[in-house]
Amino acid sequence: MSIGHKSSNTQMFRLTLYRRALHPELFELNARRTDRHGAYEVETWLAHGGHVVRFTAAGQCLTEAVLEQSDHLPENGLVHALPCIGEKDYDLEPTGDIGYVTTIQTETLTDNLYTATYREMLDFADEAGAMVHRFGDEHGGTPSLSVIDVQKYKAEFHLQTYHLVGPTGLVLRTQSIFEVL
Repeated sequence: MSIGHKSSNTQMFRLTLYRRALHPELFELNARRTDRHGAYEVETWLAHGGHVVRFTAAGQCLTEAVLEQSDHLPENGLVHALPCIGEKDYDLEPTGDIGYVTTIQTETLTDNLYTATYREMLDFADEAGAMVHRFGDEHGGTPSLSVIDVQKYKAEFHLQTYHLVGPTGLVLRTQSIFEVL
């Protein structure tokens, strides 16, 4: 029996949080969605190998970006940056009318577990009506996948993202809550 070994590239992923909007030209966008609910507006982008979410309420803005390559992002307005390795939590100290909390989890799976997880995520995305971007299997390689699922509440926006990287077997999951205080 052979157990596949995959090298991890989790050090490439980073979550960055900004107190400002980021321009869409900074990203290779594959899907885009705008949600308006109650006192807030959210723009969600699936970028190649990650996502960007811009939350606006009461004239203030927070932008979360989780990207495989984030060295091209500006430092102006950067509040916090977290490498996406293992399990991490972050709670932004509110300064204004917007609250934010997030959790990050990463795992590297064997080939069989990755394939099963990939299929389960496609089924989940279909059932939930989530945003989906598939990539990386153009030449018969192991496919990659990004999924964004959201829930809208009167004063909160809940975001669950899943980024599956086929060549390494990496599964990156984030859960974030944006809140109008």
